[in-house]
Amino acid sequence: MIYKRSSTLFAEAKQFIPGGVNSPVRAFKAVGGDPIFVKKAKGAYLYDEDGNRLIDYIASWGPLILGHAYEPVINAVIEKAKKGTSFGMPTEIETQLAKLAVSMVPNIDKIRFVNSGTEACMSAVRLARGYTGKDKIIKFAGCYHGHSDSFLIQAGSGAVTFGSPNSPGVTQGTAKDTLLAAYNDLEAVIKLAKANKGEIAAVIIEPVAGNMGCIVPTDKFIHGLRDLCTEEGILLIFDEVMTGFRLGKGGAQEVLGVDADIVTFGKVIGGGLPVGAFAARTEIMDYLAPDGPVYQAGTLSGNPLAMSAGLAMLNELNNNPQVFESLAKKTKYLHEGLDKVISDKGMEYQINRFGSMLSVHFTDEPVVDFETSAKGNNEFFKKYFHGMLAQGIYLPPSAFESYFLNDALSYEDLDDTIAALENIRF
Repeated sequence: MIYKRSSTLFAEAKQFIPGGVNSPVRAFKAVGGDPIFVKKAKGAYLYDEDGNRLIDYIASWGPLILGHAYEPVINAVIEKAKKGTSFGMPTEIETQLAKLAVSMVPNIDKIRFVNSGTEACMSAVRLARGYTGKDKIIKFAGCYHGHSDSFLIQAGSGAVTFGSPNSPGVTQGTAKDTLLAAYNDLEAVIKLAKANKGEIAAVIIEPVAGNMGCIVPTDKFIHGLRDLCTEEGILLIFDEVMTGFRLGKGGAQEVLGVDADIVTFGKVIGGGLPVGAFAARTEIMDYLAPDGPVYQAGTLSGNPLAMSAGLAMLNELNNNPQVFESLAKKTKYLHEGLDKVISDKGMEYQINRFGSMLSVHFTDEPVVDFETSAKGNNEFFKKYFHGMLAQGIYLPPSAFESYFLNDALSYEDLDDTIAALENIRF
């Protein structure tokens, strides 16, 4: 395939946009080469500026569960746009989407809409601190909760030490209130809780991680977190920006059988438009302004375009729950096909899968956390990524990202993807 126009557009973009992109993973830094510029998309396919058709495995990083340009969502946005795009005033559709979301997700009574997953997670942590009167939070290495200062922290010298900032612009003062633990390591969290007893407001986690590849929590770990938080008076925050309404109607809480205290959403809840949300029980949510002392606001929060897209998407998922089973079956089919091909090539690898999320790691060690994910052979991954791209398969351009399947993918598409892998020489 030829990507001449994409390269030209990228060169022009770099003159006016930092790095030529508005989100770093798009720049192909992890895999090399120039990024692909998309012109349009429909169903399971992307069409780039050079006229190539690509089978899509990122689905705009998760929200397009039913495929690109899904007609009920597009029609809802068009009709709503004809009546105005934003008012800075309440609209009925906000309540309609809130009511539907609350009915689908366990253990939440009220929801607040915002404009991004980053904003949702940032606001959830502020709410947790305001509700508990405590300052510190625990997060997990490799879990990404947006680019708010509190989350851009890397591990220190040991599990009980304070974090240190891993982005310029994040202060040591912010870093000292963020504690780090390894994913799937319950003992590390217990040690942190004991060393900072009575000081921790919340534990925030991707219940199924998607930012170090797809990593599944062990039952002992995820249920142990719930028990620990209950015992210590710590709020458990599930970042379901990726997993919410994707793993099931009720998200990871429902599938894993674990109740979080606060849940954050994004992507799917806006049908692919910019949106985020956070939700909890009434007694927690009532701490938010204007009812409570914890301030949060946004002019475009709950804007009618995002609400109309989200309402159309959630209605489809709520009325057709079989889509989750369909997606899981397709992901299993792809997993088994990739597994056979890579195994026949005699390579060291791991494939992680949960629901409609999947990732391939070129390592002989099970991938259970950020440390084991980072041990993957990135040179093999680069050959894998570009080998698939050359045959019209668009995978996440980083070994640390999960695939997100959409239900518009046909089994023929999956077979073509598996066949493409057979043609790659590592």
